[in-house]
Amino acid sequence: MKIKRRMARKLITIAPRAKIIDALNTLHQHTIRHLPVVDGETFVGFITEAEIRQVLLLPGGNDITVAEVMNKNPVTIGPEENLEEAARLIYQYKLSGIPVLDQGKLVGIITVGDILAEFIEIMGVLQASSRIDVILGDNPEAFEKVSRIIKQKGGEIISVGMGNTPDKKKKFYFFRLKKCAVDSIAHALRENGYEVVSVIA
Repeated sequence: MKIKRRMARKLITIAPRAKIIDALNTLHQHTIRHLPVVDGETFVGFITEAEIRQVLLLPGGNDITVAEVMNKNPVTIGPEENLEEAARLIYQYKLSGIPVLDQGKLVGIITVGDILAEFIEIMGVLQASSRIDVILGDNPEAFEKVSRIIKQKGGEIISVGMGNTPDKKKKFYFFRLKKCAVDSIAHALRENGYEVVSVIA
């Protein structure tokens, strides 16, 4: 999915000449954790709640301006990039959010919460569901065969993911299904020679 589909567009911003204490008040007022810094319509930096709180501990911290503290060269991303790239950057640089720029113009912010919401939606976590984890082995046709067995036994697949067994020696696929009698599906898979790692009814 493109970032522009998930990013926040109604942005709360702050001017570089504003005091740090004003930035903190703005964060609290709008229940947010970071602020893009704009001078007129020009994006000039990014500042987070953690950075603000550190500065306020200093003598005279209340009189320090946003411009003195803000990150002038933050990690940014474009609206046409994939959400996976935003997730990679957030993980790599330990960020809570990334400004989204289109040809240098601030058009949005993408946050950890936005990415998590997309993941939850894709995985169908909030739906009433069952789950079955299966080791497929090296047969390239195994995925198709397992999917067919699940459907034949009345299972409706919501999403599929991949993980590792606790010893990291084998990979398994986890099939999230609409709520169903998953034990009978597990039994059918075992009868067909597949190793069922776990079942969540």
